[in-house]
Amino acid sequence: MILYGLKTCDTCRKALKSLENAGFRDVRADGVPANVLRAAHGKFGAALLNTRSTTWRGLSEAERAGDPLDLLAAHPTLMKRPLIDDGGTLYLGWGKDVQAALT
Repeated sequence: MILYGLKTCDTCRKALKSLENAGFRDVRADGVPANVLRAAHGKFGAALLNTRSTTWRGLSEAERAGDPLDLLAAHPTLMKRPLIDDGGTLYLGWGKDVQAALT
């Protein structure tokens, strides 16, 4: 199991603490593999982008209208977190539904 997130994100820290067997990848330092991003975008669509983030607010309208996968590749902190890959099954966020499925 791999958790993609930010080491400074409280939600990511909570998830990592609960998922003791999970590996952690910091999206700012390591990025997210392109195949994982494509699969996540296919499953979650627009929900994969954190449109309430300061990164999003700093983008121009033209940038926001661009391809979401290109945006995430250029600005990995735009991804809603955490993204959890459990052997090919993807989970987004750390809501009650994800917690119930993984803990």
